[in-house]
Order: sequence, then structure tokens, then C-alpha cells
Amino acid sequence: MKDRILETADRLFYLQGIRAVGVDTIAAEIGISKRTLYNHFPSKDELVSAYLMRRFVQPRASDKSPIEQILGTFDSLERRFASKDFRGCPFVNAVAELGTKDRAVKKIAIAFKESRRVWFRDLLLLLGATDAEGLATQLTLLVDGSIAQDLVRDDPSMARAAKEAARVLLANAGIGSGGSNIAQTPRVSQTG
Repeated sequence: MKDRILETADRLFYLQGIRAVGVDTIAAEIGISKRTLYNHFPSKDELVSAYLMRRFVQPRASDKSPIEQILGTFDSLERRFASKDFRGCPFVNAVAELGTKDRAVKKIAIAFKESRRVWFRDLLLLLGATDAEGLATQLTLLVDGSIAQDLVRDDPSMARAAKEAARVLLANAGIGSGGSNIAQTPRVSQTG
């Protein structure tokens, strides 16, 4: 039952918004009483936290090269943007809806965003990047920026544009698309 509640809450919270969906709606959608729902999740706040933790999935281990994994992130985003049910990042959405004073939600959102930045950093370290921390932050900003642009424009190609910007950042850091360190190659200008 707990899984059914979470699956339903996940779908409704993501598609309609956390504030727009009450526990009455979730219980009715499943066909249970509010009391049954509260037996599994004593408050809506706990249900919201469980919803976000359910979405907090670590990237899978891959046999692809670090550069392919980094650039592949933007390919995955483009596919996700093209789906009809894409509403942005659930973590950003939750903070935007509930405000930064909701410490539990903010803590989960920060942990998720940091885990993605660290994932980029670890791949960049494997590639020998000298400023893996800074470059990981920049790549994370490209991800978040492409999500925002897609939401505003309804244009999945925003992920492709972000991927091209990521290539420029990587080339400027001396990292080639073949996954090798290409520090000896001329750097591409970010200004045009």
C-alpha cells in the first residue's frame, strides 16, 4: 500500500504541483481512506519528503567513457524534454512551491543537486581536469539552464544547445570529445 501511495503522490505532485494536490485527492485516486494514507505517512510533509527521496536516484554505473557519460546527460535530457509529461526538475519545483523555509524539502533538493555536481566532478577527475570542482558546477548550471529554457520555450533542442556549450567548456579545460586530455590543442573561445 505504501508503494501505491507513493506512486500516486509522485504522479500527482509532479504533474499538478505539491500545493495543488491534497491528501484527500491522493487517497481518493487510490480508493483508500485518509486514515489509511496517514497510517503510512503521518503528514503531508512526510509524504512530500518521501516523494522527493523516491526521485533521488543515483546515476547508474556505466561502461561508457567519462566524456560520453557527461555529454550523454544532455542526450537524456533532450529525450526527457520531448515527453509530454515533462514539468522540470521535481526538486526545484518543490523548493519553488514550498519556499526555502521548508527545511526538509530544501535539504533534499540541495543533496540531490550536489550529488549530480559530484557525479560530474568525479568523471572530470577521471579525465584529468585541473579544476574539476569549478567545471562540474558549470556543467550543472548548463543542465539546470537547459531545463529552464525547455520549460519556457517547450523546445527539447535546448538540451542540444547545452551539450554544445558543455563541449566548449570541456575543450577549454583541455578535454577532448574522445575522452583524452587535449591540453596541447588550441582552446575554443567561449565569447564567440
